[in-house]
Amino acid sequence: MIFDYETLKVIWWCFIGLLLIGFAVMDGFDLGIEALLPFVARGDEERRVVINTVGPVWDGNQVWLILGGGALFAAWPLVYAAAFSGFYIAMLLVLFALILRPGGFDYRSKMPGPRWRSFWDWCLFVSGAVPALVLGVAFGNLLQGVPFHLDENLRSFYTGNFFGLLNPFALLAGVVSLSMLLMHGANYLQIRTDGDIRRRARKAAIIFAVLFIVAFAGAGLWLAYGITGYHLVSIPDVNQAVNPLTKVVERSPGAWLHNYGQYPWMIIAPILAFGGAFMAIGLALHDRPGTGFICSGLAIAGVILTTGLSMFPFIMPSSTAPNSSLTAWDATSSHWTLMWMFWATIVFLPIVLTYTSWAYRIMRGKVTVDRIRETTHSAY
Repeated sequence: MIFDYETLKVIWWCFIGLLLIGFAVMDGFDLGIEALLPFVARGDEERRVVINTVGPVWDGNQVWLILGGGALFAAWPLVYAAAFSGFYIAMLLVLFALILRPGGFDYRSKMPGPRWRSFWDWCLFVSGAVPALVLGVAFGNLLQGVPFHLDENLRSFYTGNFFGLLNPFALLAGVVSLSMLLMHGANYLQIRTDGDIRRRARKAAIIFAVLFIVAFAGAGLWLAYGITGYHLVSIPDVNQAVNPLTKVVERSPGAWLHNYGQYPWMIIAPILAFGGAFMAIGLALHDRPGTGFICSGLAIAGVILTTGLSMFPFIMPSSTAPNSSLTAWDATSSHWTLMWMFWATIVFLPIVLTYTSWAYRIMRGKVTVDRIRETTHSAY
């Protein structure tokens, strides 16, 4: 089966969104748990309990980030080039934070000294909190437009700076991202622990779910009434290879709501985000963390879908040269590249999901202080 070029462009827009959701849901809960580590655990043994809830799976979960980066490079090379040049320092912050993770997991318990272990505890906190915050800030800037332009050879030139990324709306988007992953991590922590840790995680899940709801609602209102969006005025035949500079883009207030008026079914995305968070609160109050974890995952999916559907077909709008904005129609690889990648994804993604499900089934069960004492030389 050979799809036409336009269909493949939409398919890969969906695939990239699926990979982002996979990363946020699968790697998001261990980022949230790392960020919660200094606050939900008291004493060395409890912190080892928290660390060992994600110790066997964190590195596998991080593969979703690698898959997302690889897919972005292969499917949307222009977006990859523009994003990694414009967000260079921000991406380095994420990278340096993630580099602390293996050290925190592997070296923390190698020495018994409290200073040594406290140092690695805070390294794990940074490795969880910084990526969660910075990635949210990056999406907040995408919604506002990024200061870049393309020349006649389609070379990307970024004209902003790192501190310009730290604007109020982007920081609010960072709060949305951080709070939703803290909520998600707290729900997972309730599943894998008991006693005092579970009670603290339950409280944290409720607190950060409320914060997420408030921040997401605030960001939505700000986006609707205070952020200038983008819309396509004209574009060449999207079933052909399209030069990004041949389209016409205009900016207008409330443009990010246009898709919801044209396709009312898209309102499902923000409903999913709010509904998942409210359900997570109710389930935490009724001590049902397993279902609560599913609901917080649905809330995460709702946030990513809301962002993607609001911006479609834009991927990386330009605030300084709107016609240079990159969209799902003109930032893609060739027809045959997308086709071969499609079949590779169809074959290998189910294998990855099957193996992941098997791994989580094998490593299920609660982590307790007694278990840590019994396996003190092999546990993290």
